[in-house]
Amino acid sequence: MKTLIVDDERLARNELRRLLDNFPKIDVIGEAANADEALKLIDDLQPELLFLDIQMPGKNGFELLSAIDGKSPEVIFTTAYDEYAITAFEYNALDYLLKPIELNRLSEAINRIEENNHHPETEAPRRDTNKVLGENDQVFVKDGEKCWFVKLGKVRLFESMGNYVRLHFDDQKPLVLKSLNSLEDRLDPNTFFRANRKHIINLPWIDKIEPWFSGGLLVTLKGGDKIEISRRQAIRFKELMSL
Repeated sequence: MKTLIVDDERLARNELRRLLDNFPKIDVIGEAANADEALKLIDDLQPELLFLDIQMPGKNGFELLSAIDGKSPEVIFTTAYDEYAITAFEYNALDYLLKPIELNRLSEAINRIEENNHHPETEAPRRDTNKVLGENDQVFVKDGEKCWFVKLGKVRLFESMGNYVRLHFDDQKPLVLKSLNSLEDRLDPNTFFRANRKHIINLPWIDKIEPWFSGGLLVTLKGGDKIEISRRQAIRFKELMSL
């Protein structure tokens, strides 16, 4: 994949190029230190992917994208600041990497590109609200002033809070303005299971299962959350998890 690195910091460009050496399918065909240089290279070289810094002298990364004539390359933003995540999402960014970039996060971003290339039918429209979301899908989450791009496989639990749903991942518990029912319709039922009226659990996160009252089950998730599976859902759970 023909790739262009756009960053005003030479050390940042060098470090990213070094990390990208781990991915043979990524062919770095050029570097630019500002938007004007990048626009000329984009026109001349027609890259398929940009690793794009946001804060740069002159035009910033968003202004650069707005100035591109014709079809824009795919974009992965690289920045030291998390406050631009909302705007990055509006520009249909594939990912949003915070500096210093870690190899495992870069690998997730590259895998996401490869998944899109292998399944182009899921690529458009990018905001298809009917698409079933699996553990490898990454979603944008905003709660107050905090923003995340989080892979759904890291979300161990979805908890209904009235008209909101609380997502449990790492040590974070942000709220999103969704009902649990609407969220259930979007999630892959082979990975995300409706345990009861208030909870959807991520099945690979289950650590222990115990019999519970009235034919129900009690599951303990990795991390310690204990969630009751209702009697009716316990029947479905056993069918789903049996050979």
